[in-house]
Amino acid sequence: MALLGLRRSVAWDLTALLNAADPRAEMAARNLWLARLLEWLRHPAEREEAAVQTPLPLLRLKHLLNVLDRHPEHALTVSRLLNSIWRDLDAASLFVDVGFAPRVAFWPEFFHRLGQHLLPSTADTNDLAELFKLLFPEESDEHWLLGIDANTLLRLERLLDVGKPEAGPADSHRAKPWLQPMLVGLTALVSAVRSAGLNGTLRRRMSTALLTAKPFEQLASACDALTFAVQADDRAATLQALTFLRALLDACRKAANSVPEHLEQFGVSVDIMFSVEQLLARIQRIEALLDCLAGEHPQQELARLLAALVRVGHERRSIRTLFARHYSLLARKVAERSAETGEHYITRDRADYRVMLRHAAGGGAIIAGTTFVKFLVMALGLSALWAGFWAGINYAMSFLIIHLLHWTVATKQPAMTAPAMAQKLQHIESEGGLESFVDEVANLFRSQIAGILGNLAVVAPVVLGVQLLWRALFGAPLVGAAQADYVLHGLTLLGPTVLFAAFTGVLLFASSLVAGWVENWFVFHRLESAIAWNPSIINRLGANRAARWARWWRDNISGVAANVALGMMLGLVPPVLAFIGLPLDVRHVTLSTGQLAASVGALGFNIFHLSAFWWCVAGIAATGLLNLGVSFYLALKVALRSRGIRLADRSRVTAAIWQRLRQHPRSFFLPPKAEAATQDKA
Repeated sequence: MALLGLRRSVAWDLTALLNAADPRAEMAARNLWLARLLEWLRHPAEREEAAVQTPLPLLRLKHLLNVLDRHPEHALTVSRLLNSIWRDLDAASLFVDVGFAPRVAFWPEFFHRLGQHLLPSTADTNDLAELFKLLFPEESDEHWLLGIDANTLLRLERLLDVGKPEAGPADSHRAKPWLQPMLVGLTALVSAVRSAGLNGTLRRRMSTALLTAKPFEQLASACDALTFAVQADDRAATLQALTFLRALLDACRKAANSVPEHLEQFGVSVDIMFSVEQLLARIQRIEALLDCLAGEHPQQELARLLAALVRVGHERRSIRTLFARHYSLLARKVAERSAETGEHYITRDRADYRVMLRHAAGGGAIIAGTTFVKFLVMALGLSALWAGFWAGINYAMSFLIIHLLHWTVATKQPAMTAPAMAQKLQHIESEGGLESFVDEVANLFRSQIAGILGNLAVVAPVVLGVQLLWRALFGAPLVGAAQADYVLHGLTLLGPTVLFAAFTGVLLFASSLVAGWVENWFVFHRLESAIAWNPSIINRLGANRAARWARWWRDNISGVAANVALGMMLGLVPPVLAFIGLPLDVRHVTLSTGQLAASVGALGFNIFHLSAFWWCVAGIAATGLLNLGVSFYLALKVALRSRGIRLADRSRVTAAIWQRLRQHPRSFFLPPKAEAATQDKA
C-alpha cells in the first residue's frame, strides 16, 4: 500500500515507484501502480530531455529497463506484479470490447460518452477494457507505442519472463499467459462477425454471388480449427488453418462492402450502415489478432494492436467523433437518394438547354399566381402562425403543380444536383476524371442560368401584365400601393435581405434532405411492392391500376416530399422562429421578383427613378446567388461526407475550373454545339 501514500508532484520519483511495487497487493493497488508507472513515462520533458528528438515515453521506457537490468531484485518484483495483473484481469475484453459501441441510438450513446468525460475512472476493476482507458488517457499514447523498436520489445518480453511461474513442457498456458485471452477474444469476435453476416437485414443486401461459398457460415469451424492448432503448438496445422480463416475473412469483407451497392433496390438505414461499419471493424481486429498469434514478429504486431486500441478507444469516447459518424451515416441515408434525381436537372446539350428554359418558364408562370395569393394572405390580416400556415399551403400547392407538370423552379436544382456532382468528384485523381468534373461544373452552372432566366423572364412580365390589366378593367391594380411600399422596404439590399436569402438557402437544402429521407423510407419499407401486390389494395384498385400507382409513387415520392416540405417550411418556419425570438424571414428569388413586378404595376413606371427600386433589384440578385450557393454548398458537403470523399487537393480542382473559364467562358453560359455535345456523351 506504499503507492497510495505517494504524492502526485511535478516529477514522479522512479525509485519510489519501484519500491512501491507489490505483487501481493490487492488488485486495485496493483492497477493503480501500473497507471502511475505509465504516467511517469508520459511526464512532461525536463530541460535535458526536451532537446532530444525521441519521444519522451520511449526514452523513459529504455531508462526504466536499464535501471531494472542493474537491479535484478526490482526487475523480479515488477515482472511478478505485471504478470499478476495480466493473470487476474479479464484480458479478453480488451480485444473484444474496446472501440465497439453496444448501442446505435444517438442520444443514449451521447449521454454514455458524456458520462465517461465527466465521471472519474477507477483502478478498482478486473476488466482490462475498463482499465485500458485509465492506463492510456492521452491520444498521443498511440504514437509512442508505434515507435517502440524491436530491441526494446524483446527486452520487455524478457522482463515479463523473469517473473513467470515455472511451467512444464505441456503447460503452454502458463508458458504463454497472453495466449488464452487472445484466443477467447478471437472466438468472440468471430462469433460477432458470423452473427452479423447471417442477420437477415444485412444478408438480403449483400451480393448473392459473394455469399455462394457461405463464408459467414464457415467462420466458426475455421476459428475452432485455428484455436486447436495454436493450443497444440502445431505449426503446420496453424498455418493451414490461418490461411483458410484469412480467406474467409476476406470474402466476408467483400460481402459487407457490397451492402451500399444495393441502396437503390433496398434503401438504407442508420442501423444498417452502423452494423456494416462494426462488422468491418471487427474483421480488421480479428486480422490484427491473427498477426499477433501467428505472425513472424508477434511483439511488433502486439505493439501495433495496442496503438490501434488506444486510437479507437479515444474515438469511442469522443463526442465530436460521435457527431461526425452519425452525420456521415445520416448523409449516406439521404444523399444517395438524390443523385439520380439531380441528373435530370443538368443540361448537356442545346436540346436539354431548350427543354430547361421551357420548364423554367412554366414554373415562372405558376409562381406568378403564387405571388398574388401571397398578397391575398397578407391582406387577410391573420395572426402570424395562421398567415404562415396558409402561405405555406400556397407555396406547397404551387411547387406541387410545377412538379406534376414536369416544370422547374430554379432554386430547387442545387440541392438535388450536388449529390450528382459528388459522384464525379470520386474520380478526379486522374486527368480525365478531373476534366469530366469540370465539364459537369460548366453543365451545372449553365443549367442554373437557364433555370433562373426561365423563371424570372416569365414571372415578372406575367405579374406586371396582370397588374396593368386589372388597373385597366377596374381602375386600380390588384396589389395596392401600400403593399408595394412594404415590398420596397422588405427586398432592399440595404436591409437584412442577405441574411434572409442565405437562410432560405438552408431551407432549400433541408427540403432535399426531407426528400431523400422520405424516398429512402419508401424504398426501405418496400412500399412500391406493397402497393402493387397487397391483396387489399389490388381488390380496391385492380392489378393494373395498383401497378401504375406503385410506379407513380416510386417515381414521384421524392418530388412530392421535397415540394411539400419546402412550401411549408417557407411559410411556417419564420413565424415559429419569431415566436422564440429569432426574427428570420425568407427571401426566394423567384417570389421576390414577382413581388417587385407587382410593385411596379402598383406604383407605375416612375418607380424606375427611385433608388429604392434599384436597391431591391440588387437585393434580388444577391438573393438568387445566396439561394443557389448556400443550398448547393450544404448539399455538396453532405454528399461528399456520405461517400467518404476528402478534397485534399482543392487547389488543383479550382485551377482546372478557372482554366476552363478563361479558355472557354462560353461553355458556362451557352450549351455546346450538337457535335461537341455528342462527343461529350460518347
